[in-house]
Amino acid sequence: MDRFVVQGGARLEGEVAVSGAKNSALPALAACLLTSEPVTLRRIPDVRDTRTMMKLLHHNGAAVETGGGVVRVTAEAIQNPEAPYEIVKTMRASSLVLGPLVARTGRARVSLPGGCAIGARPINLHTSGLERLGARIRQEHGYIVAEAPQGLKGGVVYFDRITVTGTEDLLMAAVLAEGETVLKNAAREPEVADLAALLNKMGARIQGAGTSTIRVQGVRELHGADHAIIPDRIEAGTFLIAGAITGGDVTVTRCVPEHVSALVAKLQQAGLEIDETGPDALRVRPRSRLRSVDVTTEEYPGFATDLQAQYMALMTQAEGISLITETIFENRFMHALELSRMGANIRIEGRQAIVAGPSQLTGAAVIASDLRASASLVLAGLVARGETVVDRIYHIERGYENIEEKLAALGAQIRRESPG
Repeated sequence: MDRFVVQGGARLEGEVAVSGAKNSALPALAACLLTSEPVTLRRIPDVRDTRTMMKLLHHNGAAVETGGGVVRVTAEAIQNPEAPYEIVKTMRASSLVLGPLVARTGRARVSLPGGCAIGARPINLHTSGLERLGARIRQEHGYIVAEAPQGLKGGVVYFDRITVTGTEDLLMAAVLAEGETVLKNAAREPEVADLAALLNKMGARIQGAGTSTIRVQGVRELHGADHAIIPDRIEAGTFLIAGAITGGDVTVTRCVPEHVSALVAKLQQAGLEIDETGPDALRVRPRSRLRSVDVTTEEYPGFATDLQAQYMALMTQAEGISLITETIFENRFMHALELSRMGANIRIEGRQAIVAGPSQLTGAAVIASDLRASASLVLAGLVARGETVVDRIYHIERGYENIEEKLAALGAQIRRESPG
Protein backbone atom coordinates (compact mmCIF):
# COMPACT_ATOMS: atom_id res chain seq x y z
CA MET A 1 0.00 0.00 0.00
CA ASP A 2 1.60 3.28 -1.12
CA ARG A 3 2.34 6.13 1.25
CA PHE A 4 3.67 9.68 1.10
CA VAL A 5 6.88 10.70 2.83
CA VAL A 6 7.01 14.45 3.50
CA GLN A 7 10.05 16.33 4.74
CA GLY A 8 8.87 19.54 6.39
CA GLY A 9 10.32 23.03 6.21
CA ALA A 10 10.13 23.93 2.52
CA ARG A 11 8.48 27.22 1.57
CA LEU A 12 6.24 26.69 -1.45
CA GLU A 13 6.62 29.03 -4.43
CA GLY A 14 5.38 29.11 -8.00
CA GLU A 15 2.25 28.31 -9.99
CA VAL A 16 0.01 25.25 -9.82
CA ALA A 17 -2.87 24.44 -12.17
CA VAL A 18 -6.12 23.03 -10.85
CA SER A 19 -7.60 19.89 -12.41
CA GLY A 20 -11.23 19.37 -13.30
CA ALA A 21 -13.61 18.97 -10.39
CA LYS A 22 -13.97 15.40 -9.16
CA ASN A 23 -17.35 16.29 -7.67
CA SER A 24 -18.48 17.60 -11.06
CA ALA A 25 -16.99 14.76 -13.08
CA LEU A 26 -18.90 12.04 -11.21
CA PRO A 27 -22.45 13.30 -11.89
CA ALA A 28 -21.42 14.27 -15.44
CA LEU A 29 -20.30 10.69 -16.08
CA ALA A 30 -23.52 9.36 -14.56
CA ALA A 31 -25.53 11.67 -16.84
CA CYS A 32 -24.09 9.85 -19.87
CA LEU A 33 -26.46 6.98 -19.02
CA LEU A 34 -29.43 9.17 -19.98
CA THR A 35 -28.80 9.03 -23.72
CA SER A 36 -27.90 6.46 -26.35
CA GLU A 37 -25.73 9.01 -28.16
CA PRO A 38 -22.05 9.75 -27.45
CA VAL A 39 -21.22 12.29 -24.76
CA THR A 40 -17.75 13.84 -24.68
CA LEU A 41 -16.52 15.16 -21.33
CA ARG A 42 -13.38 17.24 -21.06
CA ARG A 43 -11.07 17.99 -18.11
CA ILE A 44 -12.01 14.78 -16.32
CA PRO A 45 -9.43 14.25 -13.53
CA ASP A 46 -7.62 10.94 -13.46
CA VAL A 47 -8.47 9.95 -9.89
CA ARG A 48 -9.72 6.76 -8.28
CA ASP A 49 -13.35 7.87 -8.05
CA THR A 50 -13.63 8.78 -11.73
CA ARG A 51 -11.98 5.51 -12.71
CA THR A 52 -14.48 3.66 -10.52
CA MET A 53 -17.39 5.51 -12.11
CA MET A 54 -16.14 4.67 -15.61
CA LYS A 55 -15.80 1.04 -14.59
CA LEU A 56 -19.41 1.18 -13.41
CA LEU A 57 -20.59 2.71 -16.71
CA HIS A 58 -18.83 -0.09 -18.57
CA HIS A 59 -20.63 -2.61 -16.35
CA ASN A 60 -23.92 -0.91 -17.24
CA GLY A 61 -23.17 -1.53 -20.91
CA ALA A 62 -21.62 1.76 -21.99
CA ALA A 63 -18.55 2.07 -24.20
CA VAL A 64 -15.98 4.29 -22.47
CA GLU A 65 -13.00 5.81 -24.29
CA THR A 66 -10.38 7.84 -22.42
CA GLY A 67 -7.30 9.86 -23.22
CA GLY A 68 -5.72 13.16 -22.26
CA GLY A 69 -8.38 14.14 -19.75
CA VAL A 70 -11.15 13.54 -22.31
CA VAL A 71 -13.73 10.82 -21.78
CA ARG A 72 -16.21 9.75 -24.43
CA VAL A 73 -19.15 7.64 -23.24
CA THR A 74 -21.68 5.92 -25.48
CA ALA A 75 -24.46 4.19 -23.56
CA GLU A 76 -26.28 2.86 -26.61
CA ALA A 77 -28.02 0.21 -24.52
CA ILE A 78 -28.18 -0.31 -20.75
CA GLN A 79 -27.51 -4.01 -20.28
CA ASN A 80 -27.16 -4.08 -16.49
CA PRO A 81 -29.09 -1.30 -14.70
CA GLU A 82 -27.27 -1.85 -11.43
CA ALA A 83 -24.32 -0.63 -9.38
CA PRO A 84 -22.83 -3.74 -7.73
CA TYR A 85 -21.10 -3.53 -4.38
CA GLU A 86 -17.90 -5.02 -5.78
CA ILE A 87 -17.43 -1.98 -8.03
CA VAL A 88 -18.70 0.90 -5.90
CA LYS A 89 -17.66 -0.15 -2.38
CA THR A 90 -14.93 2.51 -2.25
CA MET A 91 -17.00 5.35 -3.76
CA ARG A 92 -19.65 7.34 -1.93
CA ALA A 93 -21.11 8.70 -5.18
CA SER A 94 -22.58 5.38 -6.35
CA SER A 95 -26.09 6.68 -5.66
CA LEU A 96 -25.67 9.15 -8.55
CA VAL A 97 -26.58 6.43 -11.05
CA LEU A 98 -29.87 5.64 -9.31
CA GLY A 99 -31.83 8.45 -10.97
CA PRO A 100 -30.38 8.07 -14.47
CA LEU A 101 -30.86 4.29 -14.53
CA VAL A 102 -34.47 4.31 -13.38
CA ALA A 103 -35.27 7.23 -15.71
CA ARG A 104 -33.71 5.52 -18.73
CA THR A 105 -34.69 1.87 -18.12
CA GLY A 106 -37.49 1.94 -15.55
CA ARG A 107 -35.42 -0.02 -13.06
CA ALA A 108 -32.26 0.40 -11.01
CA ARG A 109 -30.49 -1.70 -8.40
CA VAL A 110 -27.79 0.25 -6.60
CA SER A 111 -25.55 -0.75 -3.71
CA LEU A 112 -25.65 1.53 -0.72
CA PRO A 113 -22.71 3.97 -0.82
CA GLY A 114 -19.20 3.25 0.47
CA GLY A 115 -16.17 5.55 0.50
CA CYS A 116 -15.08 7.83 3.34
CA ALA A 117 -16.21 7.12 6.90
CA ILE A 118 -17.04 10.76 7.63
CA GLY A 119 -20.71 10.34 8.46
CA ALA A 120 -24.09 9.64 6.98
CA ARG A 121 -25.12 10.73 3.52
CA PRO A 122 -28.76 9.66 3.78
CA ILE A 123 -29.88 7.76 0.70
CA ASN A 124 -33.46 8.35 1.85
CA LEU A 125 -33.26 11.87 0.43
CA HIS A 126 -32.72 10.29 -2.99
CA THR A 127 -35.31 7.56 -2.61
CA SER A 128 -38.10 9.72 -1.16
CA GLY A 129 -37.60 12.12 -4.06
CA LEU A 130 -37.84 9.32 -6.59
CA GLU A 131 -41.03 8.12 -4.89
CA ARG A 132 -42.46 11.60 -5.43
CA LEU A 133 -41.76 11.05 -9.14
CA GLY A 134 -43.64 7.76 -9.12
CA ALA A 135 -40.91 5.18 -8.51
CA ARG A 136 -41.44 2.21 -6.21
CA ILE A 137 -38.53 1.80 -3.82
CA ARG A 138 -37.41 -1.07 -1.64
CA GLN A 139 -34.21 -2.04 0.13
CA GLU A 140 -32.85 -5.56 0.01
CA HIS A 141 -29.51 -7.17 0.82
CA GLY A 142 -27.65 -3.83 0.99
CA TYR A 143 -29.13 -2.56 -2.26
CA ILE A 144 -31.74 0.04 -3.17
CA VAL A 145 -34.12 -1.18 -5.87
CA ALA A 146 -36.13 1.46 -7.73
CA GLU A 147 -38.81 0.56 -10.27
CA ALA A 148 -40.89 2.75 -12.57
CA PRO A 149 -42.03 0.47 -15.41
CA GLN A 150 -44.41 3.12 -16.78
CA GLY A 151 -41.81 5.87 -16.52
CA LEU A 152 -41.38 8.69 -14.04
CA LYS A 153 -43.91 11.51 -13.62
CA GLY A 154 -43.08 15.10 -12.74
CA GLY A 155 -43.78 16.29 -9.23
CA VAL A 156 -42.67 18.59 -6.45
CA VAL A 157 -39.72 17.39 -4.38
CA TYR A 158 -38.81 19.21 -1.17
CA PHE A 159 -35.50 18.18 0.35
CA ASP A 160 -35.72 18.05 4.15
CA ARG A 161 -32.04 18.96 4.22
CA ILE A 162 -29.80 20.30 1.52
CA THR A 163 -28.11 17.47 -0.34
CA VAL A 164 -25.75 17.87 -3.29
CA THR A 165 -25.85 14.31 -4.58
CA GLY A 166 -29.58 14.10 -3.87
CA THR A 167 -30.20 17.25 -5.92
CA GLU A 168 -28.03 15.92 -8.76
CA ASP A 169 -29.66 12.49 -8.70
CA LEU A 170 -33.21 13.86 -8.80
CA LEU A 171 -32.22 16.40 -11.45
CA MET A 172 -31.04 13.59 -13.72
CA ALA A 173 -34.20 11.58 -13.04
CA ALA A 174 -36.47 14.56 -13.71
CA VAL A 175 -35.12 15.39 -17.17
CA LEU A 176 -36.80 12.29 -18.62
CA ALA A 177 -39.91 12.39 -16.39
CA GLU A 178 -43.25 13.30 -17.90
CA GLY A 179 -44.29 16.86 -17.09
CA GLU A 180 -42.74 19.41 -14.76
CA THR A 181 -40.60 18.66 -11.72
CA VAL A 182 -39.80 21.29 -9.10
CA LEU A 183 -36.89 20.68 -6.72
CA LYS A 184 -37.15 22.85 -3.60
CA ASN A 185 -34.44 23.46 -1.01
CA ALA A 186 -32.04 22.26 -3.70
CA ALA A 187 -28.26 22.45 -3.33
CA ARG A 188 -26.70 25.57 -4.88
CA GLU A 189 -23.19 24.19 -5.39
CA PRO A 190 -21.34 25.06 -8.62
CA GLU A 191 -21.22 21.34 -9.41
CA VAL A 192 -25.04 21.25 -9.54
CA ALA A 193 -25.09 24.18 -11.98
CA ASP A 194 -22.39 22.48 -14.05
CA LEU A 195 -24.42 19.28 -14.27
CA ALA A 196 -27.47 21.29 -15.37
CA ALA A 197 -25.38 22.99 -18.05
CA LEU A 198 -24.37 19.59 -19.42
CA LEU A 199 -27.93 18.27 -19.30
CA ASN A 200 -29.24 21.37 -21.11
CA LYS A 201 -26.63 20.80 -23.82
CA MET A 202 -28.04 17.28 -24.11
CA GLY A 203 -31.53 18.68 -24.70
CA ALA A 204 -32.93 18.96 -21.17
CA ARG A 205 -35.02 21.95 -20.11
CA ILE A 206 -33.74 23.07 -16.72
CA GLN A 207 -34.09 26.46 -15.09
CA GLY A 208 -32.84 27.72 -11.74
CA ALA A 209 -29.81 25.46 -11.23
CA GLY A 210 -27.52 27.19 -8.75
CA THR A 211 -30.53 28.47 -6.77
CA SER A 212 -32.64 26.72 -4.13
CA THR A 213 -35.52 26.11 -6.57
CA ILE A 214 -34.90 24.20 -9.80
CA ARG A 215 -37.61 23.66 -12.42
CA VAL A 216 -37.35 20.86 -14.95
CA GLN A 217 -39.61 20.35 -17.96
CA GLY A 218 -39.30 16.67 -18.87
CA VAL A 219 -38.38 15.64 -22.41
CA ARG A 220 -38.81 12.33 -24.20
CA GLU A 221 -35.11 11.80 -24.89
CA LEU A 222 -31.70 13.39 -24.67
CA HIS A 223 -28.91 13.51 -27.23
CA GLY A 224 -25.13 13.67 -27.19
CA ALA A 225 -23.08 16.69 -26.17
CA ASP A 226 -19.56 18.02 -25.66
CA HIS A 227 -18.83 19.57 -22.27
CA ALA A 228 -15.82 20.70 -20.23
CA ILE A 229 -16.39 20.40 -16.50
CA ILE A 230 -15.54 23.17 -14.08
CA PRO A 231 -12.24 23.41 -12.15
CA ASP A 232 -12.01 21.70 -8.75
CA ARG A 233 -12.67 24.35 -6.11
CA ILE A 234 -11.58 22.01 -3.30
CA GLU A 235 -8.23 21.36 -4.95
CA ALA A 236 -7.86 25.11 -5.52
CA GLY A 237 -8.57 25.74 -1.84
CA THR A 238 -6.16 23.01 -0.77
CA PHE A 239 -3.30 24.60 -2.72
CA LEU A 240 -4.13 28.07 -1.39
CA ILE A 241 -3.87 26.64 2.13
CA ALA A 242 -0.64 24.85 1.20
CA GLY A 243 0.87 28.18 0.19
CA ALA A 244 -0.48 29.82 3.34
CA ILE A 245 0.71 27.18 5.83
CA THR A 246 4.28 27.30 4.49
CA GLY A 247 4.42 31.09 4.37
CA GLY A 248 4.94 30.74 0.65
CA ASP A 249 4.05 32.62 -2.52
CA VAL A 250 1.77 30.40 -4.58
CA THR A 251 -0.45 31.21 -7.55
CA VAL A 252 -3.31 28.81 -8.20
CA THR A 253 -4.32 28.88 -11.86
CA ARG A 254 -7.21 27.46 -13.91
CA CYS A 255 -9.59 28.01 -11.00
CA VAL A 256 -12.82 29.99 -10.52
CA PRO A 257 -12.10 32.57 -7.77
CA GLU A 258 -15.79 33.01 -6.97
CA HIS A 259 -16.07 29.33 -6.07
CA VAL A 260 -13.60 29.71 -3.17
CA SER A 261 -14.70 33.15 -1.98
CA ALA A 262 -15.67 31.88 1.50
CA LEU A 263 -12.18 30.42 2.02
CA VAL A 264 -10.50 33.50 0.59
CA ALA A 265 -12.36 35.71 3.09
CA LYS A 266 -11.13 33.57 6.01
CA LEU A 267 -7.54 33.53 4.72
CA GLN A 268 -7.57 37.31 4.42
CA GLN A 269 -8.88 37.62 7.97
CA ALA A 270 -6.07 35.30 9.08
CA GLY A 271 -3.46 37.72 7.74
CA LEU A 272 -2.83 36.50 4.21
CA GLU A 273 -2.68 38.50 1.00
CA ILE A 274 -4.94 37.02 -1.68
CA ASP A 275 -4.88 38.63 -5.11
CA GLU A 276 -6.75 37.81 -8.30
CA THR A 277 -3.93 37.83 -10.83
CA GLY A 278 -6.26 36.97 -13.69
CA PRO A 279 -9.81 35.80 -14.35
CA ASP A 280 -8.83 32.25 -13.36
CA ALA A 281 -5.92 32.75 -10.95
CA LEU A 282 -5.42 33.50 -7.25
CA ARG A 283 -2.12 34.33 -5.54
CA VAL A 284 -1.56 33.74 -1.81
CA ARG A 285 1.32 35.15 0.26
CA PRO A 286 1.87 36.38 3.82
CA ARG A 287 0.74 39.85 4.77
CA SER A 288 1.18 39.67 8.53
CA ARG A 289 1.61 37.11 11.28
CA LEU A 290 -0.87 34.26 10.86
CA ARG A 291 -3.74 34.64 13.33
CA SER A 292 -6.60 32.38 14.35
CA VAL A 293 -10.00 32.82 12.72
CA ASP A 294 -13.15 30.85 13.54
CA VAL A 295 -15.00 29.00 10.81
CA THR A 296 -18.31 27.14 10.49
CA THR A 297 -18.91 24.79 7.59
CA GLU A 298 -22.05 25.43 5.57
CA GLU A 299 -23.62 24.52 2.28
CA TYR A 300 -22.47 26.61 -0.69
CA PRO A 301 -21.84 29.53 -0.81
CA GLY A 302 -20.69 29.05 2.77
CA PHE A 303 -17.39 27.53 3.91
CA ALA A 304 -17.04 24.08 2.34
CA THR A 305 -16.92 21.05 4.63
CA ASP A 306 -14.41 19.58 2.15
CA LEU A 307 -11.92 22.30 3.19
CA GLN A 308 -12.44 21.99 6.94
CA ALA A 309 -9.63 19.49 7.57
CA GLN A 310 -7.10 21.49 5.55
CA TYR A 311 -8.13 24.69 7.33
CA MET A 312 -7.67 22.97 10.70
CA ALA A 313 -4.09 22.13 9.73
CA LEU A 314 -3.54 25.81 8.92
CA MET A 315 -4.99 26.94 12.25
CA THR A 316 -2.44 24.83 14.14
CA GLN A 317 0.10 27.40 12.90
CA ALA A 318 -1.98 30.48 13.72
CA GLU A 319 -1.65 32.65 16.82
CA GLY A 320 -4.59 32.33 19.22
CA ILE A 321 -7.57 30.02 19.55
CA SER A 322 -9.84 29.14 16.65
CA LEU A 323 -13.19 27.41 16.83
CA ILE A 324 -13.96 25.13 13.89
CA THR A 325 -17.60 24.06 13.78
CA GLU A 326 -18.65 21.20 11.50
CA THR A 327 -22.36 21.27 10.60
CA ILE A 328 -22.47 18.98 7.54
CA PHE A 329 -21.00 15.63 8.63
CA GLU A 330 -21.11 14.34 12.19
CA ASN A 331 -17.86 12.36 12.05
CA ARG A 332 -15.45 14.63 10.24
CA PHE A 333 -12.85 15.34 12.91
CA MET A 334 -10.94 12.07 12.68
CA HIS A 335 -7.89 13.92 11.34
CA ALA A 336 -7.70 15.91 14.59
CA LEU A 337 -6.27 12.92 16.48
CA GLU A 338 -3.55 12.44 13.87
CA LEU A 339 -2.74 16.16 13.90
CA SER A 340 -2.50 15.97 17.70
CA ARG A 341 0.00 13.12 17.37
CA MET A 342 2.12 15.56 15.36
CA GLY A 343 1.99 18.09 18.20
CA ALA A 344 -1.16 20.08 17.44
CA ASN A 345 -3.19 21.39 20.40
CA ILE A 346 -6.76 20.41 19.47
CA ARG A 347 -9.75 19.60 21.66
CA ILE A 348 -12.97 18.17 20.25
CA GLU A 349 -16.30 19.02 21.85
CA GLY A 350 -19.14 17.52 19.85
CA ARG A 351 -19.25 19.21 16.48
CA GLN A 352 -16.66 21.81 17.43
CA ALA A 353 -12.88 21.63 17.35
CA ILE A 354 -10.92 24.06 19.50
CA VAL A 355 -7.47 24.69 18.03
CA ALA A 356 -4.82 26.58 20.02
CA GLY A 357 -1.76 27.77 18.18
CA PRO A 358 0.81 28.18 17.00
CA SER A 359 2.13 24.65 17.60
CA GLN A 360 5.49 23.31 16.50
CA LEU A 361 4.49 20.18 14.63
CA THR A 362 6.90 17.28 14.42
CA GLY A 363 6.99 14.55 11.83
CA ALA A 364 5.22 11.31 12.64
CA ALA A 365 3.67 8.24 11.05
CA VAL A 366 0.01 9.09 10.49
CA ILE A 367 -2.94 7.33 8.90
CA ALA A 368 -5.38 8.97 6.49
CA SER A 369 -8.99 8.25 7.45
CA ASP A 370 -10.71 9.91 4.49
CA LEU A 371 -10.09 11.96 1.38
CA ARG A 372 -9.83 15.47 2.85
CA ALA A 373 -8.24 14.30 6.12
CA SER A 374 -5.39 12.86 4.07
CA ALA A 375 -4.86 16.27 2.45
CA SER A 376 -4.72 17.93 5.88
CA LEU A 377 -2.02 15.51 7.04
CA VAL A 378 0.08 16.23 3.95
CA LEU A 379 -0.29 19.97 4.62
CA ALA A 380 0.73 19.49 8.25
CA GLY A 381 3.73 17.49 7.08
CA LEU A 382 4.87 20.44 4.97
CA VAL A 383 5.53 22.50 8.12
CA ALA A 384 6.40 19.74 10.59
CA ARG A 385 9.96 19.36 11.84
CA GLY A 386 11.40 16.19 10.36
CA GLU A 387 9.72 13.47 8.35
CA THR A 388 6.02 12.71 8.15
CA VAL A 389 4.79 9.43 6.69
CA VAL A 390 1.15 9.49 5.51
CA ASP A 391 -0.26 6.00 5.13
CA ARG A 392 -3.40 4.85 3.26
CA ILE A 393 -3.01 7.47 0.56
CA TYR A 394 -5.55 5.65 -1.59
CA HIS A 395 -7.96 8.04 0.13
CA ILE A 396 -6.24 11.12 -1.29
CA GLU A 397 -6.01 9.45 -4.69
CA ARG A 398 -9.81 9.34 -4.78
CA GLY A 399 -9.98 13.08 -5.32
CA TYR A 400 -6.60 14.68 -6.09
CA GLU A 401 -4.83 14.21 -9.41
CA ASN A 402 -1.04 13.90 -9.04
CA ILE A 403 -1.01 15.92 -5.82
CA GLU A 404 2.53 14.89 -4.89
CA GLU A 405 3.86 15.97 -8.30
CA LYS A 406 2.08 19.33 -8.10
CA LEU A 407 3.38 19.98 -4.58
CA ALA A 408 6.91 18.91 -5.55
CA ALA A 409 6.83 21.38 -8.46
CA LEU A 410 6.17 24.12 -5.88
CA GLY A 411 9.21 23.04 -3.87
CA ALA A 412 7.72 20.57 -1.41
CA GLN A 413 9.92 17.68 -0.31
CA ILE A 414 7.44 14.87 -0.89
CA ARG A 415 7.79 11.44 -2.41
CA ARG A 416 5.71 8.32 -2.87
CA GLU A 417 6.87 5.02 -1.40
CA SER A 418 5.65 1.48 -1.94
CA PRO A 419 6.62 -0.46 1.19
CA GLY A 420 7.80 -3.99 0.70
